[in-house]
Amino acid sequence: MTETRPIRTFHPRRGRMGARHADAMADFWPAYGLTVLDGDRTPLDLADLFGRAAPKVLEIGFGMGDTTAATAAADPDRDYLAAEVHTPGIANLLALIGAAGLTNVRVAHGDAMELVRRLAPESLDAVHVFFPDPWPKARHHKRRLIQPGNVVLLRQRLRPGGVLHCATDWPHYADAMAQVLAADPGLSRAEAGPERPQTKFERRGVRAGRPITDLVFRRK
Repeated sequence: MTETRPIRTFHPRRGRMGARHADAMADFWPAYGLTVLDGDRTPLDLADLFGRAAPKVLEIGFGMGDTTAATAAADPDRDYLAAEVHTPGIANLLALIGAAGLTNVRVAHGDAMELVRRLAPESLDAVHVFFPDPWPKARHHKRRLIQPGNVVLLRQRLRPGGVLHCATDWPHYADAMAQVLAADPGLSRAEAGPERPQTKFERRGVRAGRPITDLVFRRK
């Protein structure tokens, strides 16, 4: 039986890279990069990937990586696996990793949900989904990342007590996210943790006058 191809939750984007980004890819991708292939179900051992046993955080869609680098630098006792499809953003995060000498970040290029399927159950301490594509048109809502099936997969990868933290600047998506997350029987609403660094997309939303909504849920 042919497996149904999953619905994409993102626009594949490449973009042009300058010399700094090209150098970062050449210098740091071999040590810190991970290519995510569609349909690859090879289990991914996170302790082996990072070279240590420590709490693990998955960040889905990190943009240009400034927030990821700042968060990881301030939180050296946890490891950050950051997934993105935008090549210049990946290169920029690699440049930031090199400049700061970070050892607790790995950068995955490809579909984050394909990556999630390779992770063992209860292998993550937290999942961050900050300002995903809102897909505002009704006919595109099926492409939104926070859907019941995806939430089940993310929740299963969290350890008991682990946190799924989502943020958006689109009120309609915030309402939809809240409904989906609240409907998952394995999650419960939680208080927001320490203040997170503001992302580029968040600043753009604030300038446009859109409210910022953080939704924090904990695995039961």
